[in-house]
Amino acid sequence: MTSGGRSDDLALARHGRRSPCRGPAPGRHDGDGGSPAAAPKRPGRDRYLDLLRSIALLRVIVYHIFGWAWLTVLFPSMGVMFALAGSLMARSLARPAWGVIRGRVRRLLPPMWAFSAFVVPVIFYFGWKPVKEEGIWWFVKLAWYIVPVGAPPYPWHSGDASGLLEDTWAVQAAGPLWYIRAYLWFVIASPLLLWAFRRLPWATLFGPLALTAVVGSGLFKIPGETGNVITDFATYGSCWVLGFAHQEGVFEKLPRYVFVSVSSLIMAFGLWWASWHLGPDGWDLNDIPLAQATWSFGFCVILLAYSPSWQRLPGKLAHFDSLITLSNNRAVTIYLWHNLLIMATIPVIDLLWRIPGVWPTYSGYLERAYPVLMLIVVFPLIGLMIMAVGWLEDVAAKRRPRLWPNGTTPEKAPRARAARGRGRSHRA
Repeated sequence: MTSGGRSDDLALARHGRRSPCRGPAPGRHDGDGGSPAAAPKRPGRDRYLDLLRSIALLRVIVYHIFGWAWLTVLFPSMGVMFALAGSLMARSLARPAWGVIRGRVRRLLPPMWAFSAFVVPVIFYFGWKPVKEEGIWWFVKLAWYIVPVGAPPYPWHSGDASGLLEDTWAVQAAGPLWYIRAYLWFVIASPLLLWAFRRLPWATLFGPLALTAVVGSGLFKIPGETGNVITDFATYGSCWVLGFAHQEGVFEKLPRYVFVSVSSLIMAFGLWWASWHLGPDGWDLNDIPLAQATWSFGFCVILLAYSPSWQRLPGKLAHFDSLITLSNNRAVTIYLWHNLLIMATIPVIDLLWRIPGVWPTYSGYLERAYPVLMLIVVFPLIGLMIMAVGWLEDVAAKRRPRLWPNGTTPEKAPRARAARGRGRSHRA
């Protein structure tokens, strides 16, 4: 199913008991353990791009809790993440292509295996009978939980609707895997795409948008998972190639107003198209591939054309440096597990009803505040998951495993505290 179709198919999951958690709509991750992209001749980490990645992850979590369709317009996280990943991939392809692809796949798979090792046994525990439901083809598709070249199978209903988790939990938990599949195919295709971009830059850049106009507008439909792969590839292909343009310094060759003017026209077309093709969730661009493709592309053009390439976060943003570092270093873990952890907030929050005096006096307030409570509770759960399995991202990248990689080392911590102390004494 396509990104738009996924949104429609999960209507039941979105409207479950006290759970506004949405299904597998786009969120993020580039699968690179948070390694940032960088513009040409800019050494080190680009903290501006790190910031964009962190905002994209946060927006995904908020979107999957509250289900606000307008968030897909305010900040198209998927397009941003594909553009950042494309820039990083173009920089890496200065090395031999096969080694780069092998490294990207290696960094993606161990976190994926940890996720699959939990989800698949739990699905079976709740009574999944895949051979009866899927047929013998299921045995092949089950391998996609190990190497996600296709959409892995899962039951649409698992367990009991009134049980610990909603009966749509498997659908929601497997939601992020569509992005992992798309990212993997982009990585595999990148050497050819970069070769084409360097010879026919504009055709390669705008080609996926033209393909989206064909397969994402209903003019031509490709059935099954093949159609889903092609639609996802077309919808976000221009954003990925836009990352190539950023890395190759294209934005430095033309006046900025040219990029802004053209991208604004493309974004305006996207909104116009969306206004005539609103889905069941209104302005949710995940349901409208052509609008998603054009809006995301124009949005990313503006973000990258104005890229300041910070080596350090400026001003008050510096207060969030450790959180941004942590989210980038554990982006795959956060993205893979966040939907499942959102659902795990439900039994935690339901404990409030057991407090004497809460029912029925304050139960109405708790019901109305449920999404906010989910947002509050999910971050400690994400933190626990980072410590539990996040270190696999380091192992996959052949780094020393770290429990909480927020950029603060034992040596740096005393200096940071001393600096904050001097700042307070000066302000006093």
